[in-house]
Amino acid sequence: MHERLNPDFDALRGIGWPWPGAPGPGPWAELMAAHPRARPARVVEQHRAGYVVADATEPAASVESPPQWQRPPGYRRGKVAPGERAVVGDWVLVEDGRIVALLPRRNALKRAAAGEHYRQQLIAANVDVAIIACGLDGDFNPRRIERYLLLARAEDVRPVVVLTKADLPGADPDAARAALADVLGGDVPVLAVNARDPATAQALAPWLGPGVTAVLVGSSGAGKSTLTNTLLGHERMKTGAVRGRDARGRHTTTHRALIPLPSGACLIDTPGMRELKPTGEEDLGDGFADIEALAAGCRFRDCRHQAEPGCAVRAAVEAGELDPGRLANYHKLRGEVAGAADRLASRLGHRPGARGPGRGPARR
Repeated sequence: MHERLNPDFDALRGIGWPWPGAPGPGPWAELMAAHPRARPARVVEQHRAGYVVADATEPAASVESPPQWQRPPGYRRGKVAPGERAVVGDWVLVEDGRIVALLPRRNALKRAAAGEHYRQQLIAANVDVAIIACGLDGDFNPRRIERYLLLARAEDVRPVVVLTKADLPGADPDAARAALADVLGGDVPVLAVNARDPATAQALAPWLGPGVTAVLVGSSGAGKSTLTNTLLGHERMKTGAVRGRDARGRHTTTHRALIPLPSGACLIDTPGMRELKPTGEEDLGDGFADIEALAAGCRFRDCRHQAEPGCAVRAAVEAGELDPGRLANYHKLRGEVAGAADRLASRLGHRPGARGPGRGPARR
């Protein structure tokens, strides 16, 4: 894909290019001027051995990553932090079959990686919409949806909750919506679909218009790959059955992939995620505005909403106006966010002048 030197911006728009023509002044234009023989492309797949990028809806090509992104023999980690390498959805410059620059991101949906040491795991970059899939079976979990919403709002990504398996006997979308009322806060759309039925999947059309990049997240077995196939119009993603005893599925999607849809949108399908640890950069006020509003009426400004006298939040729980499970999750998430923020600050303290992800070129 490196033979043509003049980008086809109309083709790039089919995979989410944000401008109708060449980019205006700014870091992108500066990087492109610094690499006159390189061509912009979008990362559509990420693998251990390298990346697959595209400069149109079809075809895609494998490219090498810059040497500094690669892990030297005998080392557990590379020289560059994972958050500063490209992920699916990123825009890069490619020259002679290799990525030579990572273009600055607009946002990056991420979570904290498992383990004792602080690390961020990027899920997708340059995303407009997060489609949070949750099955109307044993997979339904308002507390997990609450965590997805926290991660999406932290990056100004618009969330849409999709309740899959609405065709199952006993599925009750109205009861699920009622259970999510406090979690969603009234500003998050909730759609109930049969992921195999194109007619019900069309309910997503308002959020999958031309130029939009959406990421599809949810636990294994939620029907993400089935929904992707239905939106695509043919079987591309592998699907599998869930276990009957607990509605859990296997990881049929093993890597993230950006897929152009017939609607003109791009959909990033992701492997199932059950552990969603905050990164420490989230604002609980974005997802718990109801509790924050109640807290304004507490007697003490530093009220922890546990056993303090005059706590308006606890009073709302006792009056049946606030779900105690929601308050418990608020306490849990507040502790996790605070702990992650401390670990992040400690990590950055050991890296003076560290740049944020995607803030500069990755040169050869």
